[in-house]
Order: sequence, then structure tokens, then C-alpha cells
Amino acid sequence: MKDRHRRAIFTRSLGFLFTLSILWKLRLRNQEPLKNVFYLLAERARDSNTKRRHMAIKGLGNMAYEAPDKVKKYKKILLDSLVHGLYDPVSSEIIYESVKALIIILGKIKGKGLGSFFVDITLQTRTLLDDENDSLRYSAFILFGQLAACAGWKWKKFFTSQAKRTRDSLLVHLRDGNPHVAMACRTAFHACSPFLRLKKEPLEYTIQAQEEQRNPKLYWQLVSRIFSYLNQSIIIH
Repeated sequence: MKDRHRRAIFTRSLGFLFTLSILWKLRLRNQEPLKNVFYLLAERARDSNTKRRHMAIKGLGNMAYEAPDKVKKYKKILLDSLVHGLYDPVSSEIIYESVKALIIILGKIKGKGLGSFFVDITLQTRTLLDDENDSLRYSAFILFGQLAACAGWKWKKFFTSQAKRTRDSLLVHLRDGNPHVAMACRTAFHACSPFLRLKKEPLEYTIQAQEEQRNPKLYWQLVSRIFSYLNQSIIIH
């Protein structure tokens, strides 16, 4: 347990130092730091070197967390890089960092203006719900729940098909051996219930699901209860 904690702190420190080194280089060049650091991190997120890609994605997540007011301004750059990282063919760590960063961004923009990124994120996130890594599985359920909350009418038909394909995973992980994963799954299940058209649930639960569909803000209030735990893992893990 202590070794895991040390590794987490070490990884966090590397990500922080990586971002600082970029900011320092930009400052020496007399450039606008914040704007250019987003572009430079986005460029390195597609680097052929796996470690550089990993640190760049982690840096983008930290930037989104530390500078939430800039998320909307650089939304397209962030989403493009993170969706690319979400489909990384080599590193599960890059995928994990991409999921965590996307959770932060969707939390800031409330899912507005995702465009076609919504489809790409949904398709890949669904495949991660049964991953053997607890942390990745946990984050994937959080992200999938967020996607359900912001699907809206535009993506209703598409997300309904995806939610139905995900139903088995949702039911299985309600009793996940990891309590954090089970809680995240329960939250995602609540968000997905309108798309699953559950008819055998208690009336109170059905009304709640309908209210969540009409007013996504209710879901964001629900998911915020577990954001404190997630925000720690965004920085530490």
C-alpha cells in the first residue's frame, strides 16, 4: 500500500514538473504561456514516444483542472487530443488519463458543444466498463454516466442503442467487488435508466429517472457527490 502511494506521488510529481518545464520554456521565448502550453501539450499528446504522450495527456488533464475558466476557450484542442488518447493502441495508462481528463472537461462544460466527439467518446467508454483495472473501470462508469446526462435529443437514438448494449455491464457491476466502482456504476445506472426504459422498477424510481431526463442538472448534483474522490485520483494516481 505504501509503495503504491509512493508511486502515485512520484507520477503526480512527474506530471507537475513536465507541465512546469513547458511553461518555463515558453516564458523564455516570450510567448503567451497558457495559450501555447495547451497547443504544445496537444502536439506532444500525439508524439511517437509513449511516455511523452502519457505525460502530455496528464498535463492537459491538470491544466483543465487548474484552469477551468479556460476549458471552454480551448475545448476543441482538449477534446481532440483526449479523444485521440482515449483510443491509444499501446498504453492503458494513456487511456486512463484521457478518461479522467474528459470527466473534468464534461463536468465544466456540462456536455455542451461536444459535437461528433460525443459518439467517439461513448463508443470507446462503453468498452472500458468491464476493464480489469478498478481505477479505469471506475472512471469509465463516471464518464458514461456523464454522457447519459448530456445526450439530449440530438443523440438520444444513438445513446439509447449504446445504453441497451451496456445494460449487462451495468447490472453486473452494481455488485462490483470494488465499492467505489459499484457506487459509480449505480450513478451511471440512474443516468441511463431513461434510455433503458425500465418498466419494472418502483414508481418512485421511475419518476426520478424521468425527472433526470427532463432536467440533467439533477444528475450533475448526484455525480458531484463522488467528484471529491475522483478529483483526488485525477491528481494523485
